[in-house]
Amino acid sequence: MPLNVDLHTHSFFSGDGISSPEDMIAAARAKGLSGIAITDHNTCDAVNYLLEKGLMRLDGMPVNDFLVLPGVEVTTADGHLLCIGAELPYLKGKPAREVCDIIHQRGGLAIPPHPYDLFRAGIRLGTLETLPIDAIEVFNAATTLRRYNR
Repeated sequence: MPLNVDLHTHSFFSGDGISSPEDMIAAARAKGLSGIAITDHNTCDAVNYLLEKGLMRLDGMPVNDFLVLPGVEVTTADGHLLCIGAELPYLKGKPAREVCDIIHQRGGLAIPPHPYDLFRAGIRLGTLETLPIDAIEVFNAATTLRRYNR
């Protein structure tokens, strides 16, 4: 069964998000998505919040036919890196390679967001090619230069 999931979102727990996790879930449902990963900057605070509200399960199963995945966007020494599917300790400033290894040790996926977009802390190509990543973000609506979304 195919899923349409937004793997890069920020809630009010992040410095650049304004929406509550509940509002984000409602908006994603209204757009026809089957799930989201809340990937706030350098914090997993949304995970406990969602668990307490009964809106997320740690076993990866949907709640009320909607999947919410744990995640975080880590500001590594080399640029931003998404962790999808696992909670992480505070890792801001650590090398991207080390963060990838910790993500994988915890069973998560390592995904560079807005790659090559150096205006928004994208990881440089030379570094990116050396990392054990699981996927790469191919489109980011906030990226201002089109060439970074190709």
